[in-house]
Amino acid sequence: MRAVNPATGETVATYQEHTDEEVEQRLTTAQETFEEWSDRSIREREELLANAADVLRENKQKYGEIMTKEMGKPISQAIAEVEKCAWACDHYAEHAGAYLETEQFPSPPGSEVRTVHDPLGTVLAVMPWNYPFWQVIRFAAPYLTAGNVGVLKHASNVPGCAVALQEVFEKAGYPEGAFQSLLVSSSKVDDILADDRVKAATLTGSGPAGRAVAETAGEQLKKTVLELGGSDPFVVLDDADLAGAVEKGVLARTLNGGQSCIAAKRFIVHEDVYDEYVDRMVSAFEDLHVGDPMDETTDVGAQADPDLMAELHEQVQQSVDAGATVLTGGEPLDRDGAFYPPTVLTNVPEGCPADAEETFGPVASLYKVEDEQEAIQKANDTRYGLGASLWTADRDRGRRLARDIDAGCVYVNEMTKSDPRVPFGGIEDAGYGRELSEAGIKEFVNRKTVWIQ
Repeated sequence: MRAVNPATGETVATYQEHTDEEVEQRLTTAQETFEEWSDRSIREREELLANAADVLRENKQKYGEIMTKEMGKPISQAIAEVEKCAWACDHYAEHAGAYLETEQFPSPPGSEVRTVHDPLGTVLAVMPWNYPFWQVIRFAAPYLTAGNVGVLKHASNVPGCAVALQEVFEKAGYPEGAFQSLLVSSSKVDDILADDRVKAATLTGSGPAGRAVAETAGEQLKKTVLELGGSDPFVVLDDADLAGAVEKGVLARTLNGGQSCIAAKRFIVHEDVYDEYVDRMVSAFEDLHVGDPMDETTDVGAQADPDLMAELHEQVQQSVDAGATVLTGGEPLDRDGAFYPPTVLTNVPEGCPADAEETFGPVASLYKVEDEQEAIQKANDTRYGLGASLWTADRDRGRRLARDIDAGCVYVNEMTKSDPRVPFGGIEDAGYGRELSEAGIKEFVNRKTVWIQ
């Protein structure tokens, strides 16, 4: 298993894949650890999670560099990702006990009715490369603190991140087997998920990968949480703060090189402000510094893989062939490494790749609409339903229109983002279930009703 720096094409490190026997041993260790781990008090588990937050902060430069070298994100964003992971650990270290507190219910005289939250066991996590630390910590922090144990099948291009994440929990003092990384290919996922010792699974990734996991889990009647793709709308109404909508719109499309399920991808702009918004956005895109991801001044680093960049460019080319106009960008940069420029498309035809598919890179599709009704109709014209951003100076208007957008989360006058304090997830082809907050920690527990007469 080889980690390749997408900015240089050089091999970062080579890792030995785990054999079937090693996977078997790790699943056995996980099961044995669960028996002891689940008996610990919630306070003990919270204390260890607080330790994990400390480990993350103390090693943020080291872990950030691993991410940057393996998948190309700018080092400043990688370090910020580690800091966000520590924040999530802090959050659950402080709130897990309250989230999982026994619930009391009204009951007949002489009886007592309550619901307790028991952990399920070993949870398999299949995680992507785009946020290689955050995607893992946002599952591990709540699920481990609830008393589960975790096994991670990380993306094959970030094996160093997988190893480092296991190190985080080891350094924090977790028992052996509480969190283990499995260095295996995707072809092994079905067999691992079908194993009786694995009780549930969570996946962040593509639609096909999510459907495959859901199918296998369904055959075994195992609980799953799926966070899949997105084609998030970014709606700018006629009364919007254009400066703010441009600033956050550029960040929402280009952060992490645009390689995010919750990145703004379809910019739907009222005709009264469309021309000015387009001019400002093109100018802002052209001001971004694309370059060496290890340079702290870089805004957009390398795309994670040359093949993925080629897929993105093919989507752009097919959209242009269908009638879209390129205002800036649109061609891979003529330099070593997988670098794609921030790109703005207008006149995007309905049904072309830039309109109907998820574009996983710094490509913004802009649309002109006549009124708010057309804006909401266009926002909902997607098979995905992950996030949305809506810009208006009228908070009541924003509150009203947010209810009309079909998505798991709608942010008014803010970019879509995940936050450990609030539920995160989507509907339709964006997946199901929720991560983070109280909703996330309760996804993989048995909400057991106890009636005492």
